Amino acid sequence: MEETVEYQMKNWIALKKSINGVLNKINKANIKYIIPELFGENLIRGRGLFCRSIMKSQLNSPIFTDVFAALVAVINTKFPQIGELLCKRMILQLQRAYKNNNKPQMLATVKFIAHLVNQQVVDELIALELVTLLLDKPTDDSVDVAVDFVKECGSMLQDLCPLGLHGVFERFRGILHDGEVDKRVQFLIEDLFALRKHKFPPAVPLELDLVEEEDQITHEISLGDKIDPQIELDVFKPELNFVQNENKYVELHKRILGGGGGGDQDEESENEDKGERKIEDETETNLINLRRTIYLTIMSSADFEEAGHKLLKIRLEPGQEMELCIMLLECCSQEKTFLHYYALLGQRLCMINKVYQKNFDNSFVQQYSMIHRLETNKLRNVAMFFAHLLGTDALPWHVLAYLRLTEEDTTSSSRIFIKILFQELSEHLGINKLNDRLSEPSMQEAFESIFPKDSLKNTRFAINFFTSIGLGGITENLRDYLKNMPRLILQQDKRVFRSSQSDDVHQSKRRRRS
Repeated sequence: MEETVEYQMKNWIALKKSINGVLNKINKANIKYIIPELFGENLIRGRGLFCRSIMKSQLNSPIFTDVFAALVAVINTKFPQIGELLCKRMILQLQRAYKNNNKPQMLATVKFIAHLVNQQVVDELIALELVTLLLDKPTDDSVDVAVDFVKECGSMLQDLCPLGLHGVFERFRGILHDGEVDKRVQFLIEDLFALRKHKFPPAVPLELDLVEEEDQITHEISLGDKIDPQIELDVFKPELNFVQNENKYVELHKRILGGGGGGDQDEESENEDKGERKIEDETETNLINLRRTIYLTIMSSADFEEAGHKLLKIRLEPGQEMELCIMLLECCSQEKTFLHYYALLGQRLCMINKVYQKNFDNSFVQQYSMIHRLETNKLRNVAMFFAHLLGTDALPWHVLAYLRLTEEDTTSSSRIFIKILFQELSEHLGINKLNDRLSEPSMQEAFESIFPKDSLKNTRFAINFFTSIGLGGITENLRDYLKNMPRLILQQDKRVFRSSQSDDVHQSKRRRRS
């Protein structure tokens, strides 16, 4: 059955769709989770499909070029033939675009090559050859493309071949002095010199630096080489040993992801020792796979109800519920704008199982303790997430006891967090209902840290803070306390004075008796 041409054809089409689907959803935030998923596809059989798909995706979305290059760098460490094939096809695409004077395609192609140079997938000499070609007979378009190319990989060229980069800039200087190009292009060259003076940005962002230096495999390819693009790899061809090849790739996939694959003898020895010793996963492979499953479930679901249903079907060991809460918060914080999808999903989990409510309680403490590390956008998303849980009573209000609103105990980040949290609560509940909730006698002990009454300074700070963010209405009780504070202090002083007088009378009586 599996050897038939029809079955192999269906498998080929499924492979093509899977590769396209994975590449369409990759970004900086999820690349570490996407890579294992991509290795799950037969990349040896589909190497032509992969190269074709990633080149097409990069042309359509040049903004993700650095992500695509990082992905290629990781795959190149395991399958160098794929990295080499992609580099060759990129050079052919560059030559076609240059010959046809297709500037948009040229810009996208040189950007991809630049990032492949940054990731050390292809040798840096190809970069110098490319710039030399573009500046040999300078036109407005060719110089424009060359400037963009040097901006992308200038940092790497500065480290690997500073003399070559110096020669490139001398050529730019000559073009600038000769005035052979348009004023706009001259300004671009001047901007490039200014960028070089103030140092190029890092060649590879930290979150995309996924390959260790000793694992890098660099291909040496020249623009003058005769290149075979191996187009036949893009077309379906039936295989005689299809099942055997698929099984071989499954074993290879296990070795790549650390799953072993040592054969029948290893399995037998494992079965013999199973009762004698317990194998502990020190590499945290299971935990990583769990996080990947949770992430993909959250991101692929159509709505929060479907996501909640799927997440609750995942088998979790005791204590692993916290991983689900952490991944949900992480996904929420990574979004450019707050999406109620994540908050509704968190609310559903809390309502279904009290364990998640307790874990989100702990997550609130953890997030607030490291709030100074979050960017403003992430901070806003996290605050709005917890505001929704509080507003819907999915999270108990005693968590507000972890917030202490004083000048000494807050930073600029924590004040922004508290501001967004209470503004969202006010918008969700209304100022009157929020004030009623904060005035509940049974919860006053939990709210003491938000509305401090331990000193005049802290009380005034809290009143001024909430007034400045437009929520002065919830400080009525605190204002009344501040107004009555002089009278309370006077009464307290009178009590102290009377007690001291009574002590003096008792002492004098004792002296007379003695």
